[in-house]
Amino acid sequence: MKKLIIAMLLALPMTMFAQKIGHVNTAAIAQAMPETTAAQTEIQNLQKQFQDELQRKQTELQTKAEAYEKEKAGLSETLRTYREQELQKAYDEYAQFGQTSEQELQRVYQTKMGEIQDKVMKAVQEVGAAGGFAYILDAQSLPFVGTTGTDVTDQVKAKLGVK
Repeated sequence: MKKLIIAMLLALPMTMFAQKIGHVNTAAIAQAMPETTAAQTEIQNLQKQFQDELQRKQTELQTKAEAYEKEKAGLSETLRTYREQELQKAYDEYAQFGQTSEQELQRVYQTKMGEIQDKVMKAVQEVGAAGGFAYILDAQSLPFVGTTGTDVTDQVKAKLGVK
């Protein structure tokens, strides 16, 4: 019995080394996907729309502020207070739009990139299962990638139809 336990303990490390381990560069795969280019274009277009609207609001705010400064001296206290409140409201709307547009850009970016990442991970899982890998690790997060692991990046690209 003792010999059997010793033999099993000696054989255990050998079976662990027999497992196939692969590595993949998911960032390179995602960057090569046409979906990434389409998502980046969509995000840039949305960002341009937001920037144009912010510029329009800023110009409008600046025009109102300049007009107020010109007529400020001749206005009654009530009218001056009213115009200052109008200016403050316009400034608040400008700031709110800037913040909301930034949040929307982040949401769209995370959604689009999340979909792409999910597609890549699904392909990695399929390649791993088909190749009999025990582990496939992302090369970007490893401090060292040796020569004994199998690089499955090209296999995942092929699975996704990416060159």
